[in-house]
Amino acid sequence: MQTVVVTDYDVKWPARFESLRDRIAAALGPLVVVIEHVGSTSVLNLCAKPIIDLDVVVHAEDVPAAIAAVEALGYCHEGDLGLTGREAFRWTAEFPEHHLYVCPEGSSAFERHVIFRDYLRNHPDQARKYGAVKKRLAERYHHDRTKYQAAKCEFVDSLMEEARRELGRDRNERRDSVSGT
Repeated sequence: MQTVVVTDYDVKWPARFESLRDRIAAALGPLVVVIEHVGSTSVLNLCAKPIIDLDVVVHAEDVPAAIAAVEALGYCHEGDLGLTGREAFRWTAEFPEHHLYVCPEGSSAFERHVIFRDYLRNHPDQARKYGAVKKRLAERYHHDRTKYQAAKCEFVDSLMEEARRELGRDRNERRDSVSGT
């Protein structure tokens, strides 16, 4: 079992993401649509496991070529790990610990990551509550990452539900302002 360590926000996380992003972007070149910093390390002042999460978005037809290019960098392809819409890769020891995912453009896995990240960035009070939940669960399940992840699900799902409701309201407000109602 992997241990769970949740640390306070580290101001070095954005620079670590940028370094990883630049290396991956150089290797994948024109295959890349966008590379996003997702997960808790991408949210200012949110505590997190000190592991950078990157989503590399490519066109669906470019997924096999992107997988090959990431493997050529020394990553180990792990498949989708049960989450359709992303391909996971294990990091190599020469880099800071991170999770790298290749996602086809428009994948639900990518959209979920970005919606959740943006919601937490725009709602610091909710991010603080989420941080408190993570710290409490990390203490309780310090030696069991699987139980830690499962225990967070209910809280994460409730935040995702609110984020999706908010997105729906924003879309309706934009639609109303365009139509003049």
